[in-house]
Amino acid sequence: MILPIYVYGQPVLRQEAQDITPDYPGLKELIINMFETMDRADGVGLAAPQIGLPIRVVVVNLDVLSDDMPEFKDFKRTYINPHILETGGEMVSMEEGCLSLPGIHESVKRPDKIHVTYLDENMQPHNEWVEGYLARVMQHEFDHLDGTMFIDHLSALRKQMIRGKLNGMVNGKARCSYKVKTVK
Repeated sequence: MILPIYVYGQPVLRQEAQDITPDYPGLKELIINMFETMDRADGVGLAAPQIGLPIRVVVVNLDVLSDDMPEFKDFKRTYINPHILETGGEMVSMEEGCLSLPGIHESVKRPDKIHVTYLDENMQPHNEWVEGYLARVMQHEFDHLDGTMFIDHLSALRKQMIRGKLNGMVNGKARCSYKVKTVK
C-alpha cells in the first residue's frame, strides 16, 4: 500500500512524535508500507509524521546508494522510539532534500557523529554511536520526530529565499512524482 507523503504545512510535521509500545496495532504492516512508500518516492529515509502518524518510527534504506557507497550494501533499517543522546565530531555541511519538501535542496550543517538509542523492528534495544552519512540521514529523519524540518536549520536569509516555494506547497502546488497530501 502506497501511503501519501505529507508536505510542508501539515500540522503533524510540526508536532513532537510519541514513543510507541511493542503492541502498537499493525506495526509490522506499517513498517512494510513505509518502506514501500519511501522506495516509490525514491527516498532513503521516511519518518512516521511524514505519512501523518505522530509516532516515533523511522525507516531507512541506504542500499539504493550502494553502487557509490558499498558500505551500505543491503542496509535497510527500522528505528522505533529513536532518540539522540549526544552529538560529537565535526560540523559538516551537506546538501539535503526531503520528501515532504519536494524540489527544495539546501546545504545544512550537522554533527558528523551521534550517540543514539532505539528499538529495531523486533523490539530489540540498541545503543550506539553512528557517524558519517548514516548519522546525517538519521538526524534528518529523527528531526521529523521532534517537529523539526531541515529548513529550520537554515539561516533567515535562506528561509526567506525559499518562502515562495513553501507557500506554494501550503497552497497545494507541490510538484513531485509521488502521492502527497497537501494542506486543505
